[in-house]
Amino acid sequence: MFVIEIVQIVVVAAAIIIPVRFFLVQPFYVRGASMEPTFFDKEYLLIDEITYRFAEPKRGDVVVFRYPRDPSEFFIKRIVGMPGDTVDVKDGGVTITNQDHAGGVVLEETYLDQPVTIGNKHVTLNPDEYFLLGDNRGSSLDSRNFGPVKEEYIVGKVWLRGLPLDRFSLFEPTTYEQLEPAVSGDE
Repeated sequence: MFVIEIVQIVVVAAAIIIPVRFFLVQPFYVRGASMEPTFFDKEYLLIDEITYRFAEPKRGDVVVFRYPRDPSEFFIKRIVGMPGDTVDVKDGGVTITNQDHAGGVVLEETYLDQPVTIGNKHVTLNPDEYFLLGDNRGSSLDSRNFGPVKEEYIVGKVWLRGLPLDRFSLFEPTTYEQLEPAVSGDE
């Protein structure tokens, strides 16, 4: 009788845990310094895998994705360029040009410790591509090196920092107010 109860508990637990793990939330362990100061080496994160099944990724989301040059590896970076954008990395900044901002807008990246983006890169993104950068621009292998990332490689967005416990928090994506469409009111 005891063995049957144990088997029932294991089966019920597996029926709950397996779908959650494989379809809704995935654990991710940060390796390296490319996302400092937002995320540090050895932090334990939970990745929301369900949202992008119903909505498109957004600028400012921090995402986990498969490295385009070796899809067995996973990276974590921030979305700065959206499909259709032209992204220019030059003079220490990131400029986004798109339909709404034909003159280009320099991103205000308040989350960076050192607000200088090294390198020169000019790319216009295809309808299924994103430009991803690490928050530690001096120590990040990102779209400046390997180019845009196709949407199919994006696994999910960071939802929660679980460890260390003193930094436990839900993660809210960054918004770039200077790129938000102007709201017109009735005057």
